[in-house]
Amino acid sequence: MSQLQLETLPAPLPTAPCPAAPRRSPAVARLARPALVLLPLLLIGVWALVDRRAAYDGAARLASADPWWLLAAFLCTCLTWVAAACVRQGALPERLPPGLLVASQFAAGAANQVLPAGLGAHAVTLRFLQRRGIALPRATASIALYSLVKPVARTLVLLVFLVAFPDVLRLGALVPDDRTLLLAAGGAVLALAAGAVLLVTARALRRPVLGFVRTALTDARELHTRPGRVLALWGGAAATPLLQGSVIATVGFSLGLPLSWTQVILALLVAGTAVGAVPAPGGIGPVDAALVFAMAAFGAPVGTATATVIGYRVLTVWLPLLPGALVLSALLHRKVL
Repeated sequence: MSQLQLETLPAPLPTAPCPAAPRRSPAVARLARPALVLLPLLLIGVWALVDRRAAYDGAARLASADPWWLLAAFLCTCLTWVAAACVRQGALPERLPPGLLVASQFAAGAANQVLPAGLGAHAVTLRFLQRRGIALPRATASIALYSLVKPVARTLVLLVFLVAFPDVLRLGALVPDDRTLLLAAGGAVLALAAGAVLLVTARALRRPVLGFVRTALTDARELHTRPGRVLALWGGAAATPLLQGSVIATVGFSLGLPLSWTQVILALLVAGTAVGAVPAPGGIGPVDAALVFAMAAFGAPVGTATATVIGYRVLTVWLPLLPGALVLSALLHRKVL
């Protein structure tokens, strides 16, 4: 080939350099985990600052209460975390480590006081299940089953109490009127209709939703063929309102509440059923007001009923708040969450 031919050949086109893959800054990577560890403490601090007066009033009232009844209330409070762990295990075919599961539910209680409608507890549990190797569809299906079983079990416990104690409990002031029942039924029907229309019109949502429902139904069917899972799921869900009511009753007994254990349990069941769906952090606010009203309807003085609810919140929310946030931070630091 001659020199002229070589000079007439077209020069090769310059190749553009391949874009480098975005890399996380080392400083950001170093700060991400400490920030996640400290975030629960920061949120709890802000929440405590906003609602500090209720904690002070409740602590002042508990200072003059009977310590032995308060000890019983504390033991019942601890058992509520065990019951929650049982329901979580019963909603999943895979076996979870019991110690870490109870610790995650204790930490989830602190997160639940920051976000409404149980979102904090569900987020912590979802992260825990994924860290244990549970696939996201199965983890979300277990949370959906958990969320479904608890109100169903609460309603069954309420019906059992109504049948077992028809004469002891006075329900006149607690039964909602026809207008309230009609509004509740209409809201439920509208919610179901809106969900159905959304699934029909939004094709992008149809496949993941149908896959989620298929996984949830498969897991639920498998779980109900295993007696241990059935006992953990439904037994824990039924025990939860009984333990919560026992906490309220023992706190009330320490303050001189003139109600029986069955009346306090029914007051909690009615209050939780009536306004439990209102999205408030930890159920604080609507459930508290309904609970005071329910106990007053059974004949308790309003002041004593209010003091009982405040003491119950101090014992179940404020006292475990800082330890729960510390456990949450520790689980994040150890990559359990």
